[in-house]
Amino acid sequence: MQIDQLGHFEEQVLTMVAILGDEAYGNAIVESFQDQLGKSVNLSSVHVTLYRLEDKGLVKSRMGGATNARGGRRKRIFTISNAGLAALQLLKSSREQLWKLLPQLKFSI
Repeated sequence: MQIDQLGHFEEQVLTMVAILGDEAYGNAIVESFQDQLGKSVNLSSVHVTLYRLEDKGLVKSRMGGATNARGGRRKRIFTISNAGLAALQLLKSSREQLWKLLPQLKFSI
């Protein structure tokens, strides 16, 4: 997979899946966006993105167990695949390479 085929929001969701590990499911990802980035995201857009990442082979999913807290419903748990980890590493590397080329800027506050 080429990294230019991964959108910014897809990259963020993929990163959240990697961070959350076995706790990566729709609502947990939405909460992580708020907690970690102070950003409010729509649950539907997270789900659509997770399925798109799964189609690209960057994440895998499985059904978790039913819980009373969820009215007996099961949640779909997502985990990052080896291809997903490789994509994140490539993205990080390319960003670091670009940041190294950026001249030292003086920011006035």
